[in-house]
Amino acid sequence: MKNFKGVIIEESLENKDILEKVKIIKTDIEQVTEGHKTPWIEKWTIHAVEILDNQVDDIAKEISESLDSKHSWYADFRNHDFHYVIFRDKVFKVDRSKSEQYGAVTEYGTSLGIPDYQLDFSPHIKEWGR
Repeated sequence: MKNFKGVIIEESLENKDILEKVKIIKTDIEQVTEGHKTPWIEKWTIHAVEILDNQVDDIAKEISESLDSKHSWYADFRNHDFHYVIFRDKVFKVDRSKSEQYGAVTEYGTSLGIPDYQLDFSPHIKEWGR
């Protein structure tokens, strides 16, 4: 299966229309803690999503344009071969067999003030929606 699975945090979106274009597998709501470094919201609505392989580039671009312009967020999804990490106006497509490609993603995310622990793209990271 080549479809992509990942996460979109609803509160990260200025334009939530993109949620109607992906398959939502599961939704969890988490209370925000100080460690999340998002004091402007009280909770995160975390949608585990599935995206069809033939739609992934268009969806990634639309998410990038939909993310909050006032605060730094990212969304990500992956399949066996590729991992998309999407920031406002910037999309990284990482070949999962080349872990060194994650360096640029992590560097970019930390330059936006996103905490390091939220940018852990270890290949052993838990799969969402399972």
